[in-house]
Amino acid sequence: MTKPPINHEQTKEPQYERCMQLYRDPGPASFGPMMNQVWFDDPRRLGIVLARYKFAAKMLSGKPRVLEIGCADAFATRVVQQEVGSVVAIDFDPVFVNDVLSRMDERWKFECRVHDILEGPLSPPFDGAYSLDVLEHIPPDQERRFMDNITASLLPDGVLIIGTPSIQSQVHASPLSKAGHVNCKDHAGLKSLMLEYFANAFIFSMNDEVVHTGFYPMAHYLFAVCAGKR
Repeated sequence: MTKPPINHEQTKEPQYERCMQLYRDPGPASFGPMMNQVWFDDPRRLGIVLARYKFAAKMLSGKPRVLEIGCADAFATRVVQQEVGSVVAIDFDPVFVNDVLSRMDERWKFECRVHDILEGPLSPPFDGAYSLDVLEHIPPDQERRFMDNITASLLPDGVLIIGTPSIQSQVHASPLSKAGHVNCKDHAGLKSLMLEYFANAFIFSMNDEVVHTGFYPMAHYLFAVCAGKR
């Protein structure tokens, strides 16, 4: 990355010197390719993405070892890192994983590797897992392989969080946003699938940055928080 010109002038309020120190060294942080496109085309969506990760982070708070399934450019992974012991992030696309590794910050270092969860589980098993904006890309005839391999990657008391746009939201989604969406669900369909694998599946609604327990058909996005692996 290109560092800004060195400027030794002091900020008028001393508390902002930390901002300038980091801006000079290590230099401005960079977006990954996916969040770069979001910032370029629809900046509001960046706040929504971060809110999704914050919800997952708080639900998994205190878990020693957590798996992220479908990390893409992993821009928001450090939000989860703030709450858990460690994160292992996987994606089936080497283009994204190579980008993540090229931008890895030593302070926020985590394991990131290429793995297609449809090809098999990971071991040793994890205390928790989350997968945001992935299920809708999994063909319906492969969703049980997806779930089989995720649950096989979890310890018996492991927690899983699935986040996915609702089927009702798709009439309002942009062409780019819904590209590749082949398996969006309503709240009942999402809960039914999760209950095949967990004794407990709690469904939350989400609109923009707000997670709530409101009317499911009006939710743009759905979260399933699952516990009690069968």
